Amino acid sequence: MQTSPQQDWIQDLVVYQIYPRSFQDSNGDGIGDLPGVLQHMDYLEQLGINAIWLSPVYRSPNDDNGYDISGYQEIMEEFGTMADWEAFRDQCKARGIRILMDLVVNHSSDEHPWFEESRSSRDNPKSDYYIWHDPAPAGGPPNNWASVFGGSAWEFEPRRGQYYLHIFSKKQPDLNWDCPALREEIFSMMDWWAEKGVDGFRVDAISYLEKPQGFPDSPLPPQPDGYSLFNNWVAGSEGTHRYIRMMHDRVFGPRGLVTVGEVSLNRPEEVVDYVDPDRREFTMAIPFVPPVVEIATWSPEKLVADAARDWALLGERGWWARFLSNHDKPRQVSLYGSDKAFWEPSAKLLGLLIHTLPGTPFLYQGEELGMTNLAFSSIDQYNDPEAKNRYRQLLLEGTDPAEALRTIQLESRDNARTPMQWDDSPNAGFTTGTPWLQVNPNYTRINAAAQERDPASILHFYRALIALRKEHPALSRGDFAQVATGSPTLLAYRRTHARETLLTVLNFSSQPAELPQGLVPQDAQALLSSYNREGGWQGTSTLRPYEATLFLLPAAQA
Repeated sequence: MQTSPQQDWIQDLVVYQIYPRSFQDSNGDGIGDLPGVLQHMDYLEQLGINAIWLSPVYRSPNDDNGYDISGYQEIMEEFGTMADWEAFRDQCKARGIRILMDLVVNHSSDEHPWFEESRSSRDNPKSDYYIWHDPAPAGGPPNNWASVFGGSAWEFEPRRGQYYLHIFSKKQPDLNWDCPALREEIFSMMDWWAEKGVDGFRVDAISYLEKPQGFPDSPLPPQPDGYSLFNNWVAGSEGTHRYIRMMHDRVFGPRGLVTVGEVSLNRPEEVVDYVDPDRREFTMAIPFVPPVVEIATWSPEKLVADAARDWALLGERGWWARFLSNHDKPRQVSLYGSDKAFWEPSAKLLGLLIHTLPGTPFLYQGEELGMTNLAFSSIDQYNDPEAKNRYRQLLLEGTDPAEALRTIQLESRDNARTPMQWDDSPNAGFTTGTPWLQVNPNYTRINAAAQERDPASILHFYRALIALRKEHPALSRGDFAQVATGSPTLLAYRRTHARETLLTVLNFSSQPAELPQGLVPQDAQALLSSYNREGGWQGTSTLRPYEATLFLLPAAQA
């Protein structure tokens, strides 16, 4: 892998994503906050992670849970103060934990002072900070573009007599990256956070910075939402890549920051454009796939085939962000595993998968406990605006309300946003007040305190897994080779570095699986098993349901 001398450390990262609103409430208002994060720094250090991706804590009216920023250099009052953030920074530095701030620069909140000024007239100093367009000749929006959250992507502003563009909510107007003054404001803000001590950024929804010139109607037929339009027609233009290179050359590169771009890809090959070091853009990328698409298309075979494809694509030309969970996805054990009959071994299997593939593993809070989806009984219980819009669309298409709700129960981003389950006290120890989003009722069974006491728990498994990654360079720096098994649900691959070779074998099925003869050498050493509660690897030719084992192969097999 090509990295600058300042970034050699990225190969050793294990990143933990904190969604502050749902992590820990310190003051009883039902909303997680920065002092709450500070209460669990020992927990994070003991887990073994060495980087935190902190979801947005900037000032925001919370139309989209902090991804609508009204003050880039201020802290949201619900989350605390800048002094609280600085205390968090200092605790991280003392423990050797790096900080990646989540940053949204495709759009801001409509309550940001820039937008308040821009919307006031056509000739103010910030008039061009956002994307404005006159109405169509016959009146109405300038074109047929649809917002990702439903409805038109244009909102009328009477004070200017013009429409502004919003790919997402109407309270998230798109920034105009074609404006030099706007770009300088953003670069200066990034510099400011770097001076404050952040080690890098995860940059949200970054593939849409440049919009088609002239704003013509979409060549695609109108869609119920804008994902098809913006992913297939707008995402990844050369202009967008040019703006990202400006960020790199102005801020990322000179400061040696690690950067993670959330990108939308039309073809898998496009990831190279974002992470090839010669292009001077991001260190690694997180491809965004809408949950509705992922639920319909994923398979165990596809997960590892995609990893093999990525290895062939990038080779020595970049790095990978490896993840199954984040704040925009269903819980991984509910989507990819078995959150009932084989909850524990399948949760461990998924952890083993992510931490043994090439790249930097990203853990989302609660993943290390095997937290599951929560199926709310009414659409009114959901907070996620995307889920509510999807529900309305399904009803308009004639879907039965009960079936529409079942769809939302699978897809909603709120699955990942229910509060962290710390113990079996009321509200899972998350808050002494009323939580902003309902706690999953299974917290009395699935919680950190119970797993701390259980040496065979998922939590202890993750601690052992992260320790193994640090102990064996093949997991952080090794080559990757998929091993054929003849089964779409029996997966195997090798990681090799110097004279060390590790073999990962995973049975992605609720049924036992027969191992091909010779796949696991007799003298291979089992380092970790998803069945550690039952004593681990049994040395037989049959894998149990969702059994996964990491082996160290003898030198002769390397």
